[in-house]
Amino acid sequence: MASETKIVNLAEEAKLAREGVKTPSYAFTTICKSLVAGGVAGGVSRTAVAPLERLKILLQVQNPHNIKYNGTIQGLKYIWRTEGFRGLFKGNGTNCARIVPNSAVKFFSYEQASKGILQLYQKQTGNEDAQLTPLLRLGAGACAGIIAMSATYPMDMVRGRITVQTEKSPYQYRGMFHALSTVLREEGPRALYKGWLPSVIGVIPYVGLNFAVYESLKDWLVKSNPFGIVQDSELSVTTRLACGAAAGTMGQTVAYPLDVIRRRMQMVGWNHAASVVAGDGRGKVPLEYTGMIDAFRKTVRYEGFGALYKGLVPNSVKVVPSIAIAFVTYEVVKDILGVEIRISD
Repeated sequence: MASETKIVNLAEEAKLAREGVKTPSYAFTTICKSLVAGGVAGGVSRTAVAPLERLKILLQVQNPHNIKYNGTIQGLKYIWRTEGFRGLFKGNGTNCARIVPNSAVKFFSYEQASKGILQLYQKQTGNEDAQLTPLLRLGAGACAGIIAMSATYPMDMVRGRITVQTEKSPYQYRGMFHALSTVLREEGPRALYKGWLPSVIGVIPYVGLNFAVYESLKDWLVKSNPFGIVQDSELSVTTRLACGAAAGTMGQTVAYPLDVIRRRMQMVGWNHAASVVAGDGRGKVPLEYTGMIDAFRKTVRYEGFGALYKGLVPNSVKVVPSIAIAFVTYEVVKDILGVEIRISD
């Protein structure tokens, strides 16, 4: 009897949804499904490129006087030789723990921000059929990225430190919670937000352009239908993958120097810095940055402008499939779960 009642309730909610009336439970279910879809997308995409992600961070922060990782192929081989298969995925558990809620909040926030901005834009222009412009999409994407990044930043901070640990590191974080408690005890709560400012600044071009370019490309392809690639007003998974790849490439290139600076700032104050950061010989000196500008200035002065792009190659290799898989996985899972959230509604 309970199951029959449940089916009736679901049927009634479906009818109300088709008529444009959403019950509280329907809205709550839709929100939960959107969060699940975003979380799955983030976890799958980051796990797929975890070895390249770890190598990127190692290249960003390693001591220039004691080079251990020199290029993508050599770096991956060195990790495999010195740390084995598990070394390629060091920090991935913490990364997944961070990226799942981060991606979920980011994707959901973008859809909600887009809908809100669109409603205001339609009221302002007096055109109920108006669509979001690329600039408005950029704003929605940036807002979503800042919200998600700020909510999970402490996890990202300790993830960076766990990632650069090696077998020769003088002190080992045993996991995410141990790292969080250790940083709090030894460096204080503010330390968990080291590098937050360049992260916020970098979110605007990175996440904003990712969403704006991806959505704009999709709209343009559906409307123009070049080469007849659109069927029944829908893009294939392959086409959506290409859109995500283009969006990821543009976003990561613009924001990359800020990512390097944020990683370096996260290492400041680490009393037991990993050997890859502190070095083993004459370059074993403490990291000292008074802020973002100082980090930029010292990095360029002592290592040259090219240091702002250390790790760009493995990042370029990994960001394209990572972003593309995230977007496509999100939409596929959302379709499977029956979530219908469209910014044009």
